[in-house]
Amino acid sequence: QVQLVESGGGLVQAGGSLRLSCAASGRSISTYHMGWFRQAPGKEREFVAAISWRGGNTYYADSVKGRFTISRDNAKNTVYLQMNSLKPEDTAVYYCAASRTVFPTTRTYEYAYWGQGTQVTVSS
Repeated sequence: QVQLVESGGGLVQAGGSLRLSCAASGRSISTYHMGWFRQAPGKEREFVAAISWRGGNTYYADSVKGRFTISRDNAKNTVYLQMNSLKPEDTAVYYCAASRTVFPTTRTYEYAYWGQGTQVTVSS
């Protein structure tokens, strides 16, 4: 079992930055591809970014490409999401998740483990 805990969310003005962290416990995530998803009120959960198990490959949703950066530190069992140039439409609960399917995967059902989420609110 892998337990995931997100942190780093908060309230920020448009154009600002936040760095989310996802700390894993219970098992090493070094053999898992990791992803970030988000869910806004009244909307389905959507893919944001993914990183391969060694960190050599990344993949982004078009809506965040060039603004968000996913990274990982397997020695710390942690995944990060650096979010720059934030927009009000980025407001959502952000979740990290772990997968062992083929990389990249953007589908929620291909991720076996999920965190509880952290709220990101971007004011205009």
